[in-house]
Amino acid sequence: MRKIKEMIQEFHPIVWSLVVGTVFVRAASSMSMPFLFLYLSNNTDLDLATIGMMIGAGALAGTVGGFIAGTLSDRIGRRRVMIGALYVWTLVFIGFAVTKNPLLLLLFNMAGGLCRSFYEPVSQALMADVTPQEKRFRVFGLRYTAINVGVAVGPIAGAVLAKSSVALPFLCTAAIYLIYVISLQGLLNRFGIKTIEGQKKEHVTFGHAFRVVVHDKAFRFYMIAGVLGAIGYSQMSTTLAKYVELSIPNGVELFAILMSVNAIVVVLLQMPLTSWAEKRTPLTAIVVGNIMYALGDIGFAFAATGWIFIIAMILFTFGEILTFTSGDVLIDRMAPEEMRGSYYGAKSFSNLGQFIGPWLGGLLLAAYDGTVLFLVVAAFSLVSSVFHWAGQRAFLLSTGRSINYSRSESL
Repeated sequence: MRKIKEMIQEFHPIVWSLVVGTVFVRAASSMSMPFLFLYLSNNTDLDLATIGMMIGAGALAGTVGGFIAGTLSDRIGRRRVMIGALYVWTLVFIGFAVTKNPLLLLLFNMAGGLCRSFYEPVSQALMADVTPQEKRFRVFGLRYTAINVGVAVGPIAGAVLAKSSVALPFLCTAAIYLIYVISLQGLLNRFGIKTIEGQKKEHVTFGHAFRVVVHDKAFRFYMIAGVLGAIGYSQMSTTLAKYVELSIPNGVELFAILMSVNAIVVVLLQMPLTSWAEKRTPLTAIVVGNIMYALGDIGFAFAATGWIFIIAMILFTFGEILTFTSGDVLIDRMAPEEMRGSYYGAKSFSNLGQFIGPWLGGLLLAAYDGTVLFLVVAAFSLVSSVFHWAGQRAFLLSTGRSINYSRSESL
């Protein structure tokens, strides 16, 4: 009991409110958003490709939002950006619940993507503001754990709520977001936090990021690899739901379990798999991760029972853990110190795959079936490894310096 009290006292109450709030808002959003593809396919007359394009538009809007968030924060302040984004996000979920108009659904999804791109960096900056430098790594670790705890619980709750009404998960999500933003606003006022500074970073414009893509051949290979990987990864939160519903009795409930399995595996195996990856070169970790992605996709393609879907999701999640961190390591080593922000800004162009993926997935699922869809994205995952290899090779040839070395080799 004393240790728990000491841990609570170690961090600012705002940190704990954000961590606990993250559990609830991620649980709430995962009650509804992973089921959006299903919701639209079962409750509108839209074809699967159009639904995929509409969902992908949210990711595209989020990418654009990432470039304008800094400028907007400078003009009206980060606190207003964060609180405003949460209020608008609340309205977005209400909008999903009450309308079937395709244009409005598209606009709501794009607004949701913008809200995420505004809220996420500011909430992290707020955590940094009220936490000493030496404790920030632990705070961000708490936040990451909170995200996955929420995602582990949310999908199952969403599937249960949807049995009563397909709109109910969206309305519950809106209610939780509203309670969260009102509570957070009250705490900010109570502790007198009028501004949110965060760590000072360069503002990355679209032009800065685009110049990286134009002038750096090695980075272009990485961007293509990222787009291919994102096309495959995006199926998990879009077309997989419809495919499972069509393939298995009680498919909606199984899809909810799959989403929870993904989050639980991340929580349990993030540290051991990251430790394994640090002892290898980033390219090795990426290749192994992409093989895991491909095996997971192949498992989805031929799954005939719920257990095969679950095993496939575990393999898929191994790939997620291994590739996400290792890809950032390569870009970090490639970027000149004075252009690091521009390189990470340019990396967001790979989110184009999050737009293409749902559209292409919907097209393939409608024209053929889930087997063809997941075999195609499995191939994309494997081909992305070739572009990662080409990227580090191009960097070596142009600079004479390797960026593909393990952590132990750098010591």
